[in-house]
Amino acid sequence: MPGAGTPLPTVLLDLAAPTATTPLSLPSATATWADSTQTPMPVWTLPPLASPTFPATATVLATSSRSLLYVAQAGDTLRTVAIRFGVAPQDIQAYAGGLPGQGLLNPGQQLIIPSRLGTTTPVEQLVPDSEMVYSPAAAAFDPSAFSRRMGGYLANYQDTSADLGSGPSILKDLALDNSINPKILLTLMEQGSGWVTQPSPSPALREYPMGILDPNLKGLVSQLVEATNRLSIGYYGWRDASLLELKFGDGTSLRLAPNLNAGSVALLYYFSLEAADQASWQRDLQQFLATHKKFFGDPFANVDRFEPLYYPDLKQPTLELPFLPGQRWALTGGPHGAWEHEGAQAALDFAPPAVAPGCTPSTLWATAVAPGLVVRSGGGVVVLDLDGDGQEETGWDILYLHIASQGRVPVGTRVETGDILGHPSCEGGIATGTHVHIARKFNGEWIEAAGPLPFDLSGWVAQGGNDPYEGSLQRGNDRAVACACASFQTLVWR
Repeated sequence: MPGAGTPLPTVLLDLAAPTATTPLSLPSATATWADSTQTPMPVWTLPPLASPTFPATATVLATSSRSLLYVAQAGDTLRTVAIRFGVAPQDIQAYAGGLPGQGLLNPGQQLIIPSRLGTTTPVEQLVPDSEMVYSPAAAAFDPSAFSRRMGGYLANYQDTSADLGSGPSILKDLALDNSINPKILLTLMEQGSGWVTQPSPSPALREYPMGILDPNLKGLVSQLVEATNRLSIGYYGWRDASLLELKFGDGTSLRLAPNLNAGSVALLYYFSLEAADQASWQRDLQQFLATHKKFFGDPFANVDRFEPLYYPDLKQPTLELPFLPGQRWALTGGPHGAWEHEGAQAALDFAPPAVAPGCTPSTLWATAVAPGLVVRSGGGVVVLDLDGDGQEETGWDILYLHIASQGRVPVGTRVETGDILGHPSCEGGIATGTHVHIARKFNGEWIEAAGPLPFDLSGWVAQGGNDPYEGSLQRGNDRAVACACASFQTLVWR
């Protein structure tokens, strides 16, 4: 995609003469668990932990004498880089210094990697990561003011069916829920329907504001939910190297260039889902980039102010389990989607003891995992801002979902570790049993529960499974394995 963005610094190397190379500058299905004095515990087998095997790579070349010099980006690990390049971790060498076996690579570290892939997508970055997630780069942006200036249908849209408010406020709320930059959503909306600049789009386009022509996804809310979920799948699928290839309507496919960034892959994936072929996909991407630049200017202009979004030496603050000492709750959901079912596998689920399964009201309390400021409270959601600056887009934030309205802590409350936030419930999202869903994000990016910076709650450290909701928490010799059956093997305590 010539001219789309900044090419990533990958060059071919002649390894026979390395000294001649100049270094580069660069919805839960959780059920509550029953008190063992009331209900017999089920017989249960532990599910497996995540498989260490690497995915097959259909586009790998049989032989190649060439190697590449790749400059690590924020969020890279040795494992994810290896999977994207179609090599084993042991095939990767550091141009200088050593390589960590675990954890994040240093942004800017130069890696020598065998060239094994065949045809891939172009390598140009389309947008930086800070332009894709709801990051500090968007903290001061006001979707309502922007929509009024544009004068389109969105500015005057009101949801009358569910009393959700104005179009711009709905867009901002869903952008926050999924932590997707509202600027991206506004550009996609303009391309899909003209809602941003056109005062009176056609009746058909009024039903599909994001241009996703699915009769099951009519209306602003459904369209925005689908759009944010598609972007999240692309972004976090690249982060964890579960997304490697794009597929198009004509049956063709294309391997993603291994040196792309997550923000760019989110767009490449998003447009591939509706593209009839690769040519129309390219045209849609070019149109998006032109519109986005017209609306908001060069997305890379201020990238140095906001990136990297996080560093390899980033540490999780001390976090406690989200309930009071002396209680034992069940780990009913291992790593799974932070908001929608797919996307960032950043959340864990905990259910309190109950005398009956299902959405039984609980008198127990969900509690603050750390000191902070409550910046959102409503619709089953509580968001705790740990740096206390009142901005959910900056620093560490903790999302709680399924917090009952009765007794829920109000916005603006400053809390300490262990302070009560509300009762676990089924409110907000989809739930089949009373529980608390909890996830972390830093500078707007969801942090994978079992990723390079795993969830650590009262010393219980998260491990992933083969599928969403599987996995475990481990503290010393104690291990709780996630299961909606909520037997004794699932219990954790402070």
